[in-house]
Amino acid sequence: MSNNAKPKVNPLSRRPRQQRLVMAVRGGAGVGKSHFIRSMSEAGLGRLCIFDVERKARLLKGVGAQFDAFEIEHPDELPDFIDWALTGEGREQNYGCFALDSWASYFSAKHSEMVSAVRERTGDPLAQPSAEELAADQMVLQGVLRRLCIESGKSVVIVDQIPAKGKEAKEDNEVGRVLPMTASGLEYFVDIMVEVSLQERDGEITRVFQIVKSNSSAFEVGFEMSGDISFKDFLDHMRGEAALDLAFEKPAPVEVPEVLEEKPSRLSIVPPQMTIQELIAKAEAHGFKQADIVTGAKLYHNQPNIFRLSPDEIADLDRRITARIEKMQQGATPKQEAASAASGKAQSARTLKRA
Repeated sequence: MSNNAKPKVNPLSRRPRQQRLVMAVRGGAGVGKSHFIRSMSEAGLGRLCIFDVERKARLLKGVGAQFDAFEIEHPDELPDFIDWALTGEGREQNYGCFALDSWASYFSAKHSEMVSAVRERTGDPLAQPSAEELAADQMVLQGVLRRLCIESGKSVVIVDQIPAKGKEAKEDNEVGRVLPMTASGLEYFVDIMVEVSLQERDGEITRVFQIVKSNSSAFEVGFEMSGDISFKDFLDHMRGEAALDLAFEKPAPVEVPEVLEEKPSRLSIVPPQMTIQELIAKAEAHGFKQADIVTGAKLYHNQPNIFRLSPDEIADLDRRITARIEKMQQGATPKQEAASAASGKAQSARTLKRA
């Protein structure tokens, strides 16, 4: 295998080795979403990294000491910050979980930029992006979710803010409240989506976490947890309900090589190509002259300049000379034939003189 060849990944090494939970937490302002993501730092998953688009992490206890939070001053900075944490110098921080606060702020800021660009381009202050432009914009924005929720391989919480709703805005169906679909497709990147609200329960206002979308057998749609709920409570519920074989804290060891070893191919021995100088030397060693090679080059390859013969043409002349040598070795050598011819000529001359 050459040094530039990319090693082939062994698919068996990509079996899941560590359990994780990727969730979206949606709710109105002031219901405690940011405090919930702060609780990830106490879930035993390792150091928490928060990408703070709303720049409110400064209000959370333990910021900078118990966990890290990075203020995103401009939405274009977010992909670079994520790259830094996942594949750049930030890997040295050994982050064990991530959070984005909030997706709605990032999405709305980027979407507003696109709308402004469309209106500036068209000159229409009320112009709206076309369906194709919206689809293209969504694909770009979803790159952030893909990096965090899928490529990080860690537990992740994405905060998504929705407007507060009154009773008249509530709709019910057979599985509970209808989920307001986020235009960005956030629901496709998470294991569960939780809607947080403040409700009156037994005469007191309490925080209620309700599952509104789930890909996990441990959480059914409509399942609720209420009170001072933390991220660890969700992990504990997964452990108890699903009887998981994989641990959250430490990945299982890899039992197979991560890359496939390329088997060495059988090498065929290629004989070295003869040069014209070697052919001349071989011919002269057996009684031929360079002129004989020139004659053969003209006759068989229409090439009067033997130094412009191709390797294949040289090999052809070599085969012909070799065949001639083998034929001569069965009888007299070229020198013997030359001496015999000279002797015959001399004898003829003496005969002529006597006559």
